Amino acid sequence: MTSRAVPVTLRGMSAHFADFAWMPEGWREDTRLRVVRGTFATVEDAVAEKSGRLGRFVLPGMPNLHSHAFQRAMAGLAERATNPEDSFWTWRETMYAFAGRIGPDELKAIAAQLYVEMLKAGYTHVCEFHYLHHQPDGKPYADPAQMSLAIIEAAREAGIGLTLLPVLYMTGGFDGRSLTERQRRFGFDVDGYLRLVEKLRKMENSTLRVGVALHSLRAVPPNALRAVLQSPLADGPLHIHIAEQTAEVEECVAARGARPVEWLLDNADVDARWCLVHATHMTEDETRRVAHSGAVAGLCPTTEANLGDGLFPLQGFRDAGGVLGIGSDSHISVSPVEELRWLEYGQRLITRQRNIAVSESSTSVGENLWGDALFGGGQASGVSIGAIEDGARADLIVLDDAAPLLAARDANNVLDTLVFAGNSNLVRDVMANGEWVVRDGRHRDETGIAERYRLAVESLARQA
Repeated sequence: MTSRAVPVTLRGMSAHFADFAWMPEGWREDTRLRVVRGTFATVEDAVAEKSGRLGRFVLPGMPNLHSHAFQRAMAGLAERATNPEDSFWTWRETMYAFAGRIGPDELKAIAAQLYVEMLKAGYTHVCEFHYLHHQPDGKPYADPAQMSLAIIEAAREAGIGLTLLPVLYMTGGFDGRSLTERQRRFGFDVDGYLRLVEKLRKMENSTLRVGVALHSLRAVPPNALRAVLQSPLADGPLHIHIAEQTAEVEECVAARGARPVEWLLDNADVDARWCLVHATHMTEDETRRVAHSGAVAGLCPTTEANLGDGLFPLQGFRDAGGVLGIGSDSHISVSPVEELRWLEYGQRLITRQRNIAVSESSTSVGENLWGDALFGGGQASGVSIGAIEDGARADLIVLDDAAPLLAARDANNVLDTLVFAGNSNLVRDVMANGEWVVRDGRHRDETGIAERYRLAVESLARQA
């Protein structure tokens, strides 16, 4: 790893210098960054002042807009055939069985390990789509927020920013059937759910935002959806699983006379507050309408591939001006590079062409996708992140100058190299909320967190 200068610190302010910093308009050369209390205070051209050098290439931290933290511990455990027609729905039963063994201590240990892995990969903020609310038998904990608090503590320990999205989950299908035994720990009525959100909102700070999540149209009846959206708590962020599976689309048509995305657009004020996760199966009209709404399409290509979901209409959505972001969802991969790579590769496979995510303003696929994901992820998080600019939270990643993959690379091709060349992690240092959480590729507390994770997973394995 390349040595780097110590940042200049005066009166609570740290000053840094980047040879190249990725700004909302693209790369800026010779840039000075001043950080005050976790926020970029000034971002300016550095004429002579180059002390506190970070490295050649400095990027905003990437937001991860969709996570189910507990699923990190089951990654690799659902890759044996259990049914001649294995699908998302058979995988879901395996996931439910695993989720049924997790309590607050295990959840905290798993989430902390996951968040360390995210930070080391360049994610500096995570949207946690959280539905493990109650005890495995469905009885509430003495404090209904206990599992949410485990997530909050794990994020604090790891040092990652968190948008906590408590999930409303009420029914087992579009026909309104009751939750199954394995789903009971997810369930809330609307009043109890809103009380939980209200309680958690009181804990918000510079690294914690609390939003609202509706699990899916099949899990939230229309009257409940309207009640939540009428609450002042639904001021954003507002996330929902929307059209992940074709069976889900068919059931929605049969029950409500419309496709899921179509029904939501017709029955809710879908705007920039919203993140439509797995908006995979959309018609051309739905694609255009979502793009024009300003909502974020929340895409998780590695999980969507792992579960056999299908491919998002990327080119049509981008051409219509749509906003998108990425998440690692089930965490079979924890890498923004791999999410973006497979977002593009899926399109290449289905069109049998190359370099799909380009535009009139940029022919670089890497730059377009990275910039899209920064902007959309920041919007979906409901936090001023995803950009190195005055007033934004000071989240950034420094690429490794000494990495062989970056040899002879410059600002014209470094992001294409980052996204499409090799599998080595090129992230060297990570700052989140103005604090260095990863230095020289190591998290500040990764040994202790990893040991607690191992103990938790071993305990879960004994319960199987």
